[in-house]
Amino acid sequence: MNLATALKNEIARVARKEIKGETQQLKKASAQYRSDIAALKRRLADLERVVSKLTKNAPVKAAPLSDVAQRPLRMTFSPSGLAAQRKRLGLSAQELGALICVSGQSIYKWEQGKAKPRAAQLVALRGIRSLGKREATERLADVLAST
Repeated sequence: MNLATALKNEIARVARKEIKGETQQLKKASAQYRSDIAALKRRLADLERVVSKLTKNAPVKAAPLSDVAQRPLRMTFSPSGLAAQRKRLGLSAQELGALICVSGQSIYKWEQGKAKPRAAQLVALRGIRSLGKREATERLADVLAST
């Protein structure tokens, strides 16, 4: 056997030994992670069972109005309805825009049917529906005072 082959074999042996040491640490860590994941899955299953039992035994009660207002509802949008609502409140497009945090130009485009409000803006418009003239004016004064 020549010197080059012997040197090459020795280097390969030492490299395998080093790799084995490094991979052993990774195997231990991997086994620990799998154990932790299994424990978390068991705990999650237990908690889901508890929640299931509690919801089955809980009395049904009406949701508070604040929860109903926060639930995403499907809301249709009508440009003419928005214009009528704005006139009912006695607000300009700029003022209504300030109430729902959009520009007056957006209000005009919505009323003309050239654009449609986004979901978050529809929620804001839904909140405006229940206002009267006086309450709308008070809210507008608050909004303008805070800016």
